[in-house]
Amino acid sequence: MHVLNLVTKRDFAPFKQQVEILQQQGLEVTTLEVPAERRVTDDEISSRSLSDYIRLSAQSFRSSFGPYDVIHANYGLTLPAALAQPNLPVVATLWGSDLMGKYGSIVSGCARCANEVIVRSEEMAAELGTDSHVIPHGLDLDLFRPIPQFHARRAVGWSQDTKHVLFPYPITRDVKDYPRAERVVEETSQKLSCEITLQTISNVAHEKMPLYLNAADALLLTSKREGSPNSVKEAMACNVPVVSTEVGDVPERLAGVDPSHVCQTDADLVDGLVDALQRGPESNGRETAKELSIERMGKRIRRVYESVH
Repeated sequence: MHVLNLVTKRDFAPFKQQVEILQQQGLEVTTLEVPAERRVTDDEISSRSLSDYIRLSAQSFRSSFGPYDVIHANYGLTLPAALAQPNLPVVATLWGSDLMGKYGSIVSGCARCANEVIVRSEEMAAELGTDSHVIPHGLDLDLFRPIPQFHARRAVGWSQDTKHVLFPYPITRDVKDYPRAERVVEETSQKLSCEITLQTISNVAHEKMPLYLNAADALLLTSKREGSPNSVKEAMACNVPVVSTEVGDVPERLAGVDPSHVCQTDADLVDGLVDALQRGPESNGRETAKELSIERMGKRIRRVYESVH
């Protein structure tokens, strides 16, 4: 089977993982990226211009006459380009910010015209309101694994003598709500009467993320909305406690993970972080994360392809 992928950014780490596992499982994969004048970061994948997507539609149309069996629109804003071609069945994967963001009504309308739709969480499936396959993004459990905290901190240059809380997103992304994370860490520091460093990172090479996760005492997620945040699952695989707002599939993922907390109010986030820092630095998350292997994800996506081929 030969799959034509449409994607906003071909080297977006989760997409690269998806392609690699599908190729390992015997599929042939070709990728068309939204053309643009400049490269964008992982955090700017929805910032392409309308003319960029029109050019992608033209490429998609021409390519649909080639040796492909299915076209896969990865991220909802590539769906119009996938639907603009006349020859191939369309599979769409919605990643979260596409369906839950400002273009959500356009994305959900286009999704109803696709042959099959994949979403990352039950919350997204409910938001979409039509038949879909819930397939969370998988984990590379060989990459994301527990590493002794002392060695991880030495590798990333963090102090060994303080508590570190990881906020693995750009502080400028409004949906991630960095100001709330600052408030929570400040109040937690006052309650514990100890120094806590709120560590922020973005655009870190994917293969280095396990070092930052293992160097942290807890992962803090204060997002206003999410689909199925990879950072939570990656922290679980590294046995790092997670304290998160009640968004996306986080409640489902953290069920039974201890210490970890899903919260609604700032006070709950502070209490959860206090508990995680006092009882950490390790959780039992890896046992649960084993259900989310990237190999299993690949097999499920392949079955979706086969259903439309």
